[in-house]
Amino acid sequence: MKIAYSEKIIPTEIGVSIGGYGPYDITVEKLDELYLTMLVMDDGNKKIILISYDLLGIDANWLNDIRSGVAAVFGGSPADCMISCSHTHTGPQTREYCGLPDVLNVEYLNTVKKLSIDTAKEIAAKEFIETEIYFYSQNCDKNRNRRYIGPENRCSFLPFRRDMEPMSNGVCDKEMGGLCFINKATQQPEYIIGNFAAHPLAGHCPGIGGHRISADYPGIFRNYIKSETGAGCMFISGAAGDVVPHGHETGVEAIRQVGTAIACAAIEGILIATRDAESFKLKNETLQSTSEFVTCRTRPHKNKQIPSFYPAKDKIELELQVVSIGDVCFIGVPGELVVELGLEMKWHSPFRKTFIAYCSTGYVSYLCHGNALVSGGYEGGAQLLDSHGGLKLVNTAVEGAYKVYEKTFPDQSGWPENHHPPLVALKNI
Repeated sequence: MKIAYSEKIIPTEIGVSIGGYGPYDITVEKLDELYLTMLVMDDGNKKIILISYDLLGIDANWLNDIRSGVAAVFGGSPADCMISCSHTHTGPQTREYCGLPDVLNVEYLNTVKKLSIDTAKEIAAKEFIETEIYFYSQNCDKNRNRRYIGPENRCSFLPFRRDMEPMSNGVCDKEMGGLCFINKATQQPEYIIGNFAAHPLAGHCPGIGGHRISADYPGIFRNYIKSETGAGCMFISGAAGDVVPHGHETGVEAIRQVGTAIACAAIEGILIATRDAESFKLKNETLQSTSEFVTCRTRPHKNKQIPSFYPAKDKIELELQVVSIGDVCFIGVPGELVVELGLEMKWHSPFRKTFIAYCSTGYVSYLCHGNALVSGGYEGGAQLLDSHGGLKLVNTAVEGAYKVYEKTFPDQSGWPENHHPPLVALKNI
């Protein structure tokens, strides 16, 4: 696999409104810069572009424009460009807030769009580097589900009841995983992608912490990986809709602790992987991509509205994007997918490893399982889709995963020996 990559600061000035907890909070200081990171992979037949932004989220209409512009630089389609927003709560307002289009920072989004296309052109002019790819996976106990469900099936929202955190009983995905690209010439790490599920709001504490510009713990993760390995680095948030980092909302020390811990877990995982090439090195480096669309019904909501650019208000068409690199795939989701649905996508995927790309194809608030609407709590209360929406998203994502899997392994050779191959598609069951 040949790769090229770049990292750019997204210029962000103190005084912009922040996208964390309300539409009109104004930043008063900057803790660290926000970044755009971009990786382009070339298998000789196809190019795939991965982009990660230190931003809360971006609406689908803007994402589509950016993906189209970036993909065109490399002669591809929008499905070949996957974007993910880390969902840092200390970045500017880059999505329509609760049906209020006036809070959208259009000037800033135009800057992001231009910077993305310019970065793609810069990468296209580079000499690509020959690499071999390893996936890695490591358990990292630095997150927890923020919903406590009692025996009566009612939710207590733990950010409002910090005293109950020791009782946290919700499902959680503690996998710190991703890809490591090893430079064939030097046999050293060239680029590392990390994927972990936890809301990037470790530093969003009361007062100054909630009014400053910061990439939160994903920034620390990248800096640690780069300084210790010398490799380029990208962070992609996993299904973190109802998952928070340890020490969430307590400030700079929580940012440092979580970012460093997941970086160390990634390095441990890479050590294991690169010392066991038979198990972790990708034998097939074929690139594939697809965009699958599903129409979901919406439900009446007193506080939130469907973003204004969607033509209908009683239903909404959402995109699930799947990008595969050999026997690893990333699934891009259109908002704040809860961890339970992310794990469903992972469990039902035919790939050796599957990772979720958060706030990837749009931003339509929380994407929950049906019982979250029954048990209540913040996430279910904020959902715009009806109770069937989450299941439809899972099914559509898994269908897309099977579609690209069958292109990558038409003879089912990716399935372990002596095991039954995956069924060809859900629709054939």
